[in-house]
Amino acid sequence: MRIVIIALLSLLILGCGEKPAGTSAVTAEKQQTFKWKLVTTWPKNYPGLGSAPENFAKKVEAMSGGRLQVKVFGAGQLVPAFEVFDAVSQGTAQMGHGASYYWTGKSKATGFFTSVPFGLNAQEMNGWLHYGGGLELWRELYDQFNLIPFAGGSTGVQMAGWFNREINSMDDIKGLKMRIPGLGGDVITRAGGISVTMPGGELYTSMQTGVIDATEWVGPYNDLAFGFHQVAKYYYYPGWHEPGPILELIVNKDAYASLPADLQAIVETAARAVNQDMLDEYTARNNTALVELVETHGVEVRKLPDEVIAELGRLSEEVLAELATDSEIAQRIAESVTAFKQQAMTYHGISEEAYYNARKQ
Repeated sequence: MRIVIIALLSLLILGCGEKPAGTSAVTAEKQQTFKWKLVTTWPKNYPGLGSAPENFAKKVEAMSGGRLQVKVFGAGQLVPAFEVFDAVSQGTAQMGHGASYYWTGKSKATGFFTSVPFGLNAQEMNGWLHYGGGLELWRELYDQFNLIPFAGGSTGVQMAGWFNREINSMDDIKGLKMRIPGLGGDVITRAGGISVTMPGGELYTSMQTGVIDATEWVGPYNDLAFGFHQVAKYYYYPGWHEPGPILELIVNKDAYASLPADLQAIVETAARAVNQDMLDEYTARNNTALVELVETHGVEVRKLPDEVIAELGRLSEEVLAELATDSEIAQRIAESVTAFKQQAMTYHGISEEAYYNARKQ
């Protein structure tokens, strides 16, 4: 009996000392800390645009318990604004935050994923990306560049921009030198203007010195922060060129693959949170900023003439049709976003749009 008891105790001790297969590896993975760099196309801590990546970094660190730490660099701190794409693609930084239409030199189709002139608003863009197949197409396009894109914020419908020339007809667009990137810039060029792409940090001086005649940027919240009312005469609406621009968080594929599954999920969850949070912020802050621009600074807000809007719409259709022929994937993206737009217009005609009209009464 004594021998049996000793044998049982021995087995119990051995059993308690055993660890399930793979436990050590899982524990080590859970304890590993990752330190990432995130480079942006915006000035450090710039309102809205620049605060989104900072918020992303804070959320990731908090949710991961410090296992994934992200250090944010503003434009020019680690790489220039327009080198963010290459820096993340090549692994100089693990992440970036910017706008896809800055990279049309890599692929013309990248412009689809910021905004399409006279296209989807922010609500519709998010719907297309996350439930309409848009994100899958975006990731297919970026795969060749060793990148994984995530939606990283939206400003909502933007303003048409700041002008030092009155716009009374399409003749006033001819010869106009305007900072306007992406597909909107292609439309201005087709209308006889000169589209220019430059980082936000250069816009005030360029307007002040006459290097450009006009600039679009975002809307009242960011435009007030940059002080455009000090160097431009007219503030036009609506933002036909960017009705619902989506910003991007891009991640180096190899860096993402190196993360354990739970940290990958945290990156995705934080991106979705920041994407919505930015739109919430702009929806609130544009309101008060517009009041300040008009009532404190005497800004003259003007609507673009109907005939100008109509012609810009016609030219936009030409630009999109031409872009769709650029590549096989560009055609598939164009077909996808156009189909979603038609469906959204049908439903929103009896929901969102109908409500806005009713609210005016």
